Amino acid sequence: MANGSRQAAWEFFGAELKRRREDAGLSQSALGTRVFVSGGYIGQFEQAIRKPQLDVAERIDEVLQTDGIFERMCRKLIDDRRYADYFAAVVELEALATKICEFAPTLVPGLLQTSAYARAVTLAANPFVVDAYVDEIVAARLERAGILKDAARPEYWVVLHENVLYIPVGGPEAMAEQLDHVARLMRERQVLLSVLPYAAGAHATMGGMLTLMGFEDAPPTAYTETSFSGTLVDEPVVVARAQRAYDLLGGAALSPEVSLTLVESAAEDYRRCTSTT
Repeated sequence: MANGSRQAAWEFFGAELKRRREDAGLSQSALGTRVFVSGGYIGQFEQAIRKPQLDVAERIDEVLQTDGIFERMCRKLIDDRRYADYFAAVVELEALATKICEFAPTLVPGLLQTSAYARAVTLAANPFVVDAYVDEIVAARLERAGILKDAARPEYWVVLHENVLYIPVGGPEAMAEQLDHVARLMRERQVLLSVLPYAAGAHATMGGMLTLMGFEDAPPTAYTETSFSGTLVDEPVVVARAQRAYDLLGGAALSPEVSLTLVESAAEDYRRCTSTT
């Protein structure tokens, strides 16, 4: 399931390549020669065995005179660099979910992030990138959050560890803005959010963040992520275990009303910091 949409894109690319190649009267070997790869390589593209490469796609467009269609497919369907490979499928599923439940141990979840907070997170992980790259990542994150404004938006449940409120991502001003944003979404009932306090001690998902997604006509999924990788599963036994862990977190968390007070208090503390600097 994790790679289903991306695989479908490969298959569409391959089918279109086969059709255009045959229309041009070229064998796989003949096309391969003209774009400086083997005929077998072209065959692997057509059978969706190998991920299409952008430079090869550009040469295919030139040889077949296809007005950039293969380059565009490669860029838009296959090589979306805004998301890591392991996370791209999660973004696609978020838009289809009827319910999303998240546990965030250290950072505000992406669907709740402000521009300044998202920029600080991106720069912390990529300190040497150009501004255009940062802008692209931040824009993609804000675009994802659009599902919370949609009329058919999913139910969105979040458990934040208290850590999240006190790690000053981006500095006091960015944090005040971020927590004000979270509080507003809570008051507008776009998210049902609870804070897991330090006093709760050990908890059910000590390993990292957790996302559960439910769908109207498909099995639920569970997604876990560490700093450099993520795992998306729909195996019922694993998803059930993840749901139980999330339920335990919810049982140990503060009520939404108390959590809102805590979020607003933390935002005010950050505002005081900015007024004294």
